[in-house]
Amino acid sequence: MSGERNAATDGTERDGERGPENGDDATWPVALAGVTETVVTTLGPNGLWNAAALGLHAGNPVTARTWGNTRTRRNFHRRGEGYVQFVDDPVVFADAACSILECEEPVLDAASAWARVTVERTDAGSEGGTEWEAWALRPVESAIERETVPTIDRGFGAVVEATVAASRLGVDEYDQRELRDRLEYCAAVVERAGGPREREALERIRDQSRW
Repeated sequence: MSGERNAATDGTERDGERGPENGDDATWPVALAGVTETVVTTLGPNGLWNAAALGLHAGNPVTARTWGNTRTRRNFHRRGEGYVQFVDDPVVFADAACSILECEEPVLDAASAWARVTVERTDAGSEGGTEWEAWALRPVESAIERETVPTIDRGFGAVVEATVAASRLGVDEYDQRELRDRLEYCAAVVERAGGPREREALERIRDQSRW
């Protein structure tokens, strides 16, 4: 899944705990397993950083896919890098996944940690009439901005699932009734188990998709 900031990317000092800047030694700021949902910012030709959702597949190297002719895909080709960010604000995630979100700085205020990565295309193909490209992501700089006590919120998980379903509306390969049923289920979970930010995120998804 990929939906659709101007600062120098020359290693300018920022607050937070910085990782090594040598590409051979830099590490991810968090441990990755399975598929981790993140927000990636990439520098566009207009000098702004475009934010989009990006799922990281754990491995060596970490990989991700872009679907369709998105700003992220084009900026990856143009610049060969981006900022992967770990956020726990459902509204920020929903906006990145379902709308065009552009900022002047590469690191979002909502990021608890981030990694500047180089990207290399490793594969490409087509599925259901949509072209995809696979990318290897390698961190060259990273930082932890803040540490929090982890909590489990079913509402946030439902927001993530809703962005996936919403992104597939109108794609012939997917059963549209099934997608809408899934969205209604996610909405019910958010209503029961989510907080104000999850509810706002769900409304953003409604407003910014074909739902």
